[in-house]
Amino acid sequence: MALTELKELKAQLQELTDKGFGRLSFSPWGAPMLFVKKKDESMRPCIDYRQLNKVTIKNKYPFPRIDDLFDQLKGETVFSKIDLRSGYYQLRIKESDVLKTAFRTRFGHYEFLIMPFGLTNAPVVLYGLDESNFPIFVVVLIDDILIYSRDETKHAEHLRTVLQTLRDKKLFVKFNKSEF
Repeated sequence: MALTELKELKAQLQELTDKGFGRLSFSPWGAPMLFVKKKDESMRPCIDYRQLNKVTIKNKYPFPRIDDLFDQLKGETVFSKIDLRSGYYQLRIKESDVLKTAFRTRFGHYEFLIMPFGLTNAPVVLYGLDESNFPIFVVVLIDDILIYSRDETKHAEHLRTVLQTLRDKKLFVKFNKSEF
């Protein structure tokens, strides 16, 4: 890794542990880690969980078909979109599975306490969690929630219900990316 990447790695590992998202690990597991440049030129850590994903039992929870979603929205006129803040990072890893999330860096072995990107079942777990908690006037796609209604009065009621459900489940919203 280049010197700038090493500095970034050290800072991101510190942030990971400071926020309680990860910790040093002594796990026998250990996926390789590298950086990928984002559009804004910042660096995103990418952990190569391909070997872990090969031995993971896949969750077959069904994602909705796009034509079914369009049918569900017919006749609706008022829409809001809620973006969950760091969707995966709001899900805790089961303690018995934490050691499997371990990854290797030059500064040591670390493991996640929250759901990292790259695990084969991560999208399904987040989708299933969201979908099972919301009523019929909601469409959930990974970490985006679409609320739909026929009129503004009903929509205000639907929004209150969804926001209260999010509060009850301790799921946090990224308001600057949400649209009301």
